[in-house]
Amino acid sequence: MSKDIVLLINRSEITAGTRGASLGPDAIVTAARKNEKSLFGDYLIEEIKDVNYLLDSPTEYKYAKRIDGLLAVYNALNDKVSTLLLNNKFPLILAADHGSAGGTIAGIKSAFPAKRLGIVWVDAHADIHTPYTTPSGNMHGMPLATALNEDNLPCKLNDLSEETIQYWEKLKQVGGIAPKANAEDIVYIAVRDTEDQENKIMDRLQIKNYPVAELRTKGISVIMNEIETKLSDCDIIYVSFDVDSMDPEMTSHGTGTPVKNGISPEEANEILISFAKNKKTVCIEFVEVNPCLDEKVNKMAEVTMNLVESVLDTLND
Repeated sequence: MSKDIVLLINRSEITAGTRGASLGPDAIVTAARKNEKSLFGDYLIEEIKDVNYLLDSPTEYKYAKRIDGLLAVYNALNDKVSTLLLNNKFPLILAADHGSAGGTIAGIKSAFPAKRLGIVWVDAHADIHTPYTTPSGNMHGMPLATALNEDNLPCKLNDLSEETIQYWEKLKQVGGIAPKANAEDIVYIAVRDTEDQENKIMDRLQIKNYPVAELRTKGISVIMNEIETKLSDCDIIYVSFDVDSMDPEMTSHGTGTPVKNGISPEEANEILISFAKNKKTVCIEFVEVNPCLDEKVNKMAEVTMNLVESVLDTLND
């Protein structure tokens, strides 16, 4: 049964450490037009208002850069995503950086407060830092911590200002529900670049990661069955796909933090199709295409456009 799909564009790039991800969604649109694909003419397109103008001034929040703006983005996503879901729409999100994904999760939980949410995080990075543990202050490394209402204080490195703490608490509480998911209901795929603080919280919370080698040894279909079993008690599933999960040698370096030895585009396609077929999946998000960093002239956007097309075709079956 086909889904009533809405393409949601989110150009917020205030949480990344590099510039240009805000151009990612439009680079994907450009790739579709170049290849004479009608993807963006076939569906309703909605947009989230960004606050990227904050990048034109210094931030006063050293360990949570531009958290004031991120709170606004979270609230906008919470409102938009929940409204779409409550109107029986399927949000397929094209976002700039990964930092705002916590707002997507908030919106899903706001729409379905009584439902148990599973999260599949396909990424080179764990994105489970907090302002207390971050080495950079870049908040694209923190969305899962907001969803889990986690501070990871056992690994604390940083002393935060009172204002930072207040913003962080508000961020975790967006939508009025915290936590939004249980750690046991989070699955990582292809995570391979983490800091010690992240490794420790992943161990403490026992969050499962499927490394690239395991995907290839067991086969993706076996891994997908394992994940389906692990998330069998979940009522709904959100899939967050960061393009840096893929190997830059097979795609390009057109993403903020590329990491070698990732999955191939073909493996990514198989993973995404599997979740697009899953009746529990309520939202799929693509993030971190950055054409400003692409040494192969929009190659990453081209690859991502093909993945988006594949997901749309599957959702429409």
